[in-house]
Amino acid sequence: MTGGARGIGAASAIRLTREGANVVIFDVLAKESAETIALIRKEGGKAEFVQGDVRNNADLKKAVDLAVSTYGGLNGALNAAGVMAAMAPDASFDYQKQKSLLPSPIADASDEYFDTLMDINATGIFKSMRAELQPILKQGKGGAIVNICSIAGLTGLAGNAAYVASKHACSGLTRNGAIDYAPYGIRINSVNMAATETAMTDMAIKFVMAAGKENKNPEAVNMGRTKTMSLLAYADSKKRQATVWEQAAVICFLLSDEASNLTGGLFATDGGWTAY
Repeated sequence: MTGGARGIGAASAIRLTREGANVVIFDVLAKESAETIALIRKEGGKAEFVQGDVRNNADLKKAVDLAVSTYGGLNGALNAAGVMAAMAPDASFDYQKQKSLLPSPIADASDEYFDTLMDINATGIFKSMRAELQPILKQGKGGAIVNICSIAGLTGLAGNAAYVASKHACSGLTRNGAIDYAPYGIRINSVNMAATETAMTDMAIKFVMAAGKENKNPEAVNMGRTKTMSLLAYADSKKRQATVWEQAAVICFLLSDEASNLTGGLFATDGGWTAY
């Protein structure tokens, strides 16, 4: 699985191994990946780690080859790697220094911001799926792939031009993959969550607060504030976000044989965000 070091990817890896799966975590974050691997192994699960970047075909091939050689094949894949800003996922937040790399509406967006998000969130999904599909097809036993596409793959989000564009590409790849590989018994779905308790969401909150203080684009900031909560968050007394474990539960279901009739679905695991 890509992006398995922390957040939703890590929770899914842990849940999958608790259910009896063997996993290979593929991520740029070595420290967090090692911590997740250690937790899995402490519980008696089997997990391996490959450090790499979803933009690099050789890195992806190394991870897929390790899964096949270590566990005898590849039956399913989760593509959880993704970014909202054009900087390293473990970078310290500094709004003044990073403004050109942070979420932005189209007229203010830098090439680096747009190109990086498209490279990781769109092209990265394409390259990951391609690397995963090749051994699954060769095995001839079918399989399942789940992509994390976010509510940004279903709707627009104020001030997040590149993120929305890249996640809509993720949704498109999910649907097209489902069409092309249904004859081979390969199911491809996505989960599309709203705010979930992760480092990415924490960064997004910091960004919105910093942008609001600077007031550079008050119209864009104000548009983002027209809708800030899902139905369930609004109804909750503590206005809580979704948890990574809630997302992992749906992901693991979609990867399992119990979801054998589901493919091409963009599942809104969003607490009702897209319902209104």
